[in-house]
Amino acid sequence: MRTTRAMAAAATAVAALSLAAPAAVARDGMPSGPSNIVVLPSVIARGGQITITVDNCPRGGTATSDAFRPTHLSTVRGSNTARGTATVNRNARPGSHSVTVTCDSRTLTNPTAFTVIGGVQGGIGGSSSTGATPTDMAIGGGLIAVALVGGGVFWMRRRAEKRI
Repeated sequence: MRTTRAMAAAATAVAALSLAAPAAVARDGMPSGPSNIVVLPSVIARGGQITITVDNCPRGGTATSDAFRPTHLSTVRGSNTARGTATVNRNARPGSHSVTVTCDSRTLTNPTAFTVIGGVQGGIGGSSSTGATPTDMAIGGGLIAVALVGGGVFWMRRRAEKRI
């Protein structure tokens, strides 16, 4: 039984490698273009700065997104990598955003390159915008009731100890 499982696992691994190998060989024959767009940090607040790095972009290029203005990417010395810094618009919508990089007239898009988070509403309860729900009120009331009962029991026991 164990031999069968091991053979099945080995066959699955060989099949996966054999499917990936032709794609890798075909990629080597194609003209190179931008690859591997990395945006750090991947989660950012509005108005924050992100660093965009792209491989196979030896002469630099341009990065664009709906969340920031077009940004120039400069070549990193001694490599095929280009890097640039962009500032996220203050009115960017919260959620996932794409980044499109153009290098040597070739483009590459990362559809979920980074996520913009909305700011909190400071001074009125943090990120809460609708107030407490009836469930929140019930939980809070229950916790207060448990604290009062526990405190009363503790006080009564301490009072009884003093009489003895």
